[in-house]
Amino acid sequence: MKQLTAFCFLTILVLASGVQTAGAGGSPALPRSTPEAQGISSAALLGFIEAADQKIDSLHSFMLVRHGKVVAEGWWSPYDARTPHEMYSLSKSFTSTAVGMAVAEGKLSIDDEVLKFFPEDAPAEPGANLKAMRVRDLLTMSTGNQDETSSAPDKISAKSFLAHPVPHKPGTHFKYNTPATFMQSAIVQKVTGQTVLDYLRPRLFEPLGIENPAWAPSSQGISLGGYGLSIRTEDIARFGQLYLQKGKWHGRQLIPATWVEMATARQMSNGSNPASDWDQGYGFQFWRSRHGAYRGDGAFGQYCLVMPEQDAVIAITSGLKDMQAVLNLIWERLLPAIQPRKLPQDRAAQKQLAGKLASLAIPPARGSSTSPVASRVSGRKFTFSSNDQKLDSLAIDTGSSSTGVTLTLRLDGREQRIQCGQGGWTKSRLQFAGSPERAVTSSGAWISDDTFSAKLCFYETPYVVNMKLRFANGQVFYDREANVGFGSTKPVQLVGRTE
Repeated sequence: MKQLTAFCFLTILVLASGVQTAGAGGSPALPRSTPEAQGISSAALLGFIEAADQKIDSLHSFMLVRHGKVVAEGWWSPYDARTPHEMYSLSKSFTSTAVGMAVAEGKLSIDDEVLKFFPEDAPAEPGANLKAMRVRDLLTMSTGNQDETSSAPDKISAKSFLAHPVPHKPGTHFKYNTPATFMQSAIVQKVTGQTVLDYLRPRLFEPLGIENPAWAPSSQGISLGGYGLSIRTEDIARFGQLYLQKGKWHGRQLIPATWVEMATARQMSNGSNPASDWDQGYGFQFWRSRHGAYRGDGAFGQYCLVMPEQDAVIAITSGLKDMQAVLNLIWERLLPAIQPRKLPQDRAAQKQLAGKLASLAIPPARGSSTSPVASRVSGRKFTFSSNDQKLDSLAIDTGSSSTGVTLTLRLDGREQRIQCGQGGWTKSRLQFAGSPERAVTSSGAWISDDTFSAKLCFYETPYVVNMKLRFANGQVFYDREANVGFGSTKPVQLVGRTE
C-alpha cells in the first residue's frame, strides 16, 4: 500500500509535464499528468471516485486518460496494476481489429461470403441466407441467426455455427452473437495461419507495450475471439487511445484510419431507448454510446470507453451486476468535469485524490479471529452427499489468531486448501468444479459464535465468492454465493455431516 501511495503522489504532484515512467510490466507507461493540466478538476474527480466507491459494487480498477495522459488511476485492492484481468466480451473489439488488419494486408474482404472460408464445415445443402452471410455481418452482429449456438470452448466451432438456423436475411436483424466473433477469429486464422493472439502480437500488442497477453483457445486451438482475452487496465487504456488517435501510435499507423472510422461508426441499429448505452447502435464489435462516445465492453463491467469529443479514454475492470450504473455515473459526475482548457492547479484536492486512489479496497471478511465453537470443530471433517457443486468434504483448522483459519475442501475428487487471512488477504490457487484453476486471495472471520465467513477474491477475474459455514449439532451448513455469474447467483446451501 505504501508503494501505491507513493506512486499516486508521484503521478499527481510530479508528472504534470508528461514524463513517462516504466509501466506495470516494465514497458514504457502512458505519460502521467495532473488533472488540472488536462482540464479536469481534481475535486470533481475525487467526487466521482467517492461516489463510485460507495454506490457501485464492485469496481476493480479505473483509469482516465485525457489528451493522451493518465490523470487518475486506482485499483481496489487486492486487484492491482500488474495483474491481468479477464476481459470477457471486450475481447471482441480486439478480434475485429485483427480482421481490420488482415483486410488491410489483402488477406480478405469484409464482403467475402463466410462459407468461402469453411467449405469442409458447410452443411450439405446450405440455405440461401447462410450463403448470403458475409464477414461484414459477423462484424455487425447481423448474421441472421435468431439465437446463439454454445460458446463453450469445447463446443464452439465453425461447423456448429454454420449448422445453426439462419431465419433472417443477413444484415437485417441485430442479434448479439458471441459465436459470430469466434468465426472472425477462425477466419483470421484461416487466412494468416496464426491464431488471433499470435497475429496481433507483433502488429498490436508489442507496439502498444501490452506484455504477455493471454487468450483462451477453443478445443480446436482457435482463439475464442468473443471472450477469453486477459490484459491489464493500462493495456485497455492504450488500446482505447490507439482508436482515439485513429489507429496511429508514436507516428506509426497500426490500424488504417478508415477502418477505425468504420468500426466505431453506427453500422447497425439495435434499439431506441435514449437512456440506454446499449441502444445507440453497433459498429464492428464496438458499441455506440451516448454523448458521442463508443466503447468495447465485456460482461460484468469491463470497459474501454472512448470519448472523441472530450479527447478522453476511460478503462474500467469490475464485477458489476448493473453495467449501466457505472456509465450513468460517468455521464452524471465525470463528463461535466471535463473542460476544454487547463485549470489552475489545486494541490490540496490533488493530495486528497491521490490519497483516495491509494486507499481503494474491497474489504476483507470482517469479524472475530476466534469463537466459542472454534476448538470443537477444528480438525473435524464434514462430508456431503452428491451435489451440483461437487463438494465432497470440508475440514476447518482454526489455527490461531496469528495464523488464521485454513479450510480444506475436497472438490470433484481434488483436495484443496484455502488459507484465510485475518483482517487481510492471503494468496493461493483454487479450482471449483467445472472451472480452470485460478489465482485467489482469501480472508476469513467468525461473524457469530457458530458461523465462519470466508471471502474469496479471484483477482484475475470479476468473481468474488462468499462462503458461510454454520456449525451446529455435528453438522455444517455451507452457503456459497458469487457476486456475478452467467446463471443464478442466488446462495447455494449444502449440509455436511461429521464423520
